[in-house]
Amino acid sequence: MIIAIDGPAASGKSTVAKAVATRLGIHYLDTGAMYRAVAWLALERGIAPDDATLVPALAVEHPVTFAYTDGAPLPTAVYIAGHDVTRGVRSPEVDANVSAVASIAAVRHALVTQQRQLAGERDTVVEGRDIGTVVFPQAEVKVFLTASADERARRRQIDLSGAGHAVDQTEVRDRLERRDHLDSTREASPLGQAEDAEFLDTTGLTVDEVVDAIVARYEAAK
Repeated sequence: MIIAIDGPAASGKSTVAKAVATRLGIHYLDTGAMYRAVAWLALERGIAPDDATLVPALAVEHPVTFAYTDGAPLPTAVYIAGHDVTRGVRSPEVDANVSAVASIAAVRHALVTQQRQLAGERDTVVEGRDIGTVVFPQAEVKVFLTASADERARRRQIDLSGAGHAVDQTEVRDRLERRDHLDSTREASPLGQAEDAEFLDTTGLTVDEVVDAIVARYEAAK
């Protein structure tokens, strides 16, 4: 069974998806980290993130992989081209460039193929921006998470500060709003809510409350 969790940046997708996977004891797949890994590799190699020829080649030639320990639901590391990019994919530089990478149709095609392979053989919680609409339109459970712009900026700033990156919250909000626009208007698999997805505004909800709602849908779908 696939639990598809979509939503804009910093809406709580990763936190909620990890909590759902942990509670249910099933695998968690962070598709956003896959696009971030390709963006990281493009920047590392001096390739423009919007290069529609070289960036897709990176995605095809260097599949993104995740390390899991003893069958645990959460991955311990993200790898691409032999690099452990677990921390690197969360940098402000990757934040600022990942939408350009994700807007390239050939990159999305390559990574969607990988995502279906990674999540196709077991119950998995998958989060991203087009999971319920494109990657797994047949997912048994679909949820679209969002939150207010200020709340999302606050969350992202906390994440960046925890990773050692000092960024002003106003700047973070501006970046998020630019990314929302890019993600929602791109031609290839734009961010959007599937018609059969449950809409959840997480602004005033605890993580446990959101997890409870998703787990209840999972149990009902079994």
